[in-house]
Amino acid sequence: MGWLTAGEGYEVALVEGKVAARATTGRSAGKQLKSLPKALKDHPEVDRLRRFAEWLDRHAASCLAQVDTWMVSSLPVPTVLLARVWPDEAWQVALRDLVVVGDDPDEPGFLRDATDAGELRIVNLDGETVRISPETVTLPHPVLLPDLEELREFAAELGVIQKVEQIHRATWAKPDTLVETATEVREFAGGKFSSRYGLSARATSLGYRVSGGYATSRARDGARTVEAAVWIGEPYWDGETETGALSWHDEEGRALRLREVGPVAWSEGMRMAAALYAGRAIEEGTDA
Repeated sequence: MGWLTAGEGYEVALVEGKVAARATTGRSAGKQLKSLPKALKDHPEVDRLRRFAEWLDRHAASCLAQVDTWMVSSLPVPTVLLARVWPDEAWQVALRDLVVVGDDPDEPGFLRDATDAGELRIVNLDGETVRISPETVTLPHPVLLPDLEELREFAAELGVIQKVEQIHRATWAKPDTLVETATEVREFAGGKFSSRYGLSARATSLGYRVSGGYATSRARDGARTVEAAVWIGEPYWDGETETGALSWHDEEGRALRLREVGPVAWSEGMRMAAALYAGRAIEEGTDA
């Protein structure tokens, strides 16, 4: 975006997401000012740019949230859709360097570009830039990537920084030694908080939904959606509380046995429970 005339002797523009001004006359003509002059603070053009900057922030957050949903759910995404949104910087930032998988599940690569023709350019584990044009691609959840450690090492060599947490996302593998009838995990139960409000606020700040007495997280495992839930206390209780057990439910609200929970829902549920538990009050002293 270029510089726009604002008042007499000034121009304004968005610079790194903030409204900046520069003088058009005098000895400092053409130089960006350190702060907005008082004469411009209520100028309509400045207000318009501020509102536009807020919209850009919301748009960027929306793009990140959508890409995160695709990744957590490992949903197939039309290649033509990625090509269509790629010119938008916010979408590009959210998508760049994510691991994508096309027709060959054994050939993951880091997404580097998408062309108007619906062609994706990826860097594979051999360090080669290859072009693929499948009808759809997936942005796999890391628990589904068999080459995860190799991808992490290669990403470090390339200096890859993902805006959507994928390959460095904390993952949990489901144990093979689960009791047949078990429906709860208590590994992260008993985390004490000074107030239920504080625990609820922690859950929402981490991006989880609070419904009734639970913090919840949805994930798609195969053809079904599964909801993980951690008890955080009665909704209107404002005293001390603690994290409860972790459980999973299907779309009808039926409690699932742990052996029925798929790898993605298991990992995401454990990730939520661990993140909530990490904010607990830690006792100090020799008897802690």
